[in-house]
Amino acid sequence: MQANATPGTGRDLGRLSLCIALFSALLFGLNTIDCTAQNAVVVVGSGSSVPAPLYTRWAQEYDKRNSSIQLRYLPVGTVEGIKQISHGSGDFAAGEAQLTETQRKEGGLIEVPVVLIGIVPVYNIPDVHTQLRLSGEILASIFLGDIKFWNAPQIAKLNPDVPLPSLPIQVIIRPAGKGSNYVFTDFLSKASPKFRAEIGVSPSPKWPVGESAERSADMAQKVKTTPGAVGYVEYQYAVKDSVSQAAVLNVSGRYVRASAESIAAACQAVESPQWNKFSASLTNAPGAEAYPITSFTWVYLRSKPADSARAAALNDLLDWMYSDGQRYAGQEGYPELPAPLLAAVKNKLKELQ
Repeated sequence: MQANATPGTGRDLGRLSLCIALFSALLFGLNTIDCTAQNAVVVVGSGSSVPAPLYTRWAQEYDKRNSSIQLRYLPVGTVEGIKQISHGSGDFAAGEAQLTETQRKEGGLIEVPVVLIGIVPVYNIPDVHTQLRLSGEILASIFLGDIKFWNAPQIAKLNPDVPLPSLPIQVIIRPAGKGSNYVFTDFLSKASPKFRAEIGVSPSPKWPVGESAERSADMAQKVKTTPGAVGYVEYQYAVKDSVSQAAVLNVSGRYVRASAESIAAACQAVESPQWNKFSASLTNAPGAEAYPITSFTWVYLRSKPADSARAAALNDLLDWMYSDGQRYAGQEGYPELPAPLLAAVKNKLKELQ
């Protein structure tokens, strides 16, 4: 296993610089787009690659609806997206990290859930076709570098009928600033006191082991093509790329595989019956059917938009995202918000308009 690259060096810096350059160029072009014959306003968002396929689909469908308002989304990472919207760049950001009190107060930001996601442990063990069972404690030990081989006694104990090979575990991690890091470390910190003490909950964890995969799609492909690999990626990417995913032990003592139903069960266990905890952690939710590495993906908004014309365009987009747009979420593999929560979010947005 290789030590992870220092965040912000070489390849990572190049990609981030390119994303920021594209973001700046798109923002620069907004005023000129407003003056075209179509008189279109481009609503710009940036953030996590976890929901990027959904925002791509939304842009395709929303742009057909109204030629005067268009949507563009740039997957630059959760932390970078929050930074951009805090500094007044773009109209919204998206990601999986809960806002800090400083970001809410000094940045004037709020977060509201858009859809549900599940972060799934994915692996590549040649000639093993039985689904693995993994606990949070075992996953924490793997990502701390304490468990180094797939036939380690701790893994074998959970999978007595699986012929595990004496194969080195190749850890694949995400670089700094990623929402999937935040969700995964939130879960591991709840499952392992050692992980909580040494790493903690962060979108930019200091992983002691691992090779970096920049985007969610890169993670899925790297695990799929690396014998012995283990990583973590949003459920939709694992399904799309046919990457083996583990069943994970939940707090009720059951090994649960991610699915639209098990992810929704985790949300219901935390949100019901009030349906107003918009920034709540959904990891390790109670309930026998709950998938334990569940999260919202949020949209981050400025509580007081400066430009009334752009605010009107953004409100139109949000109204669509939380009505017609939800059905496209399901088609793209992202569990929709439960109906009571969706209604509560709509009411919250009306208060902000």
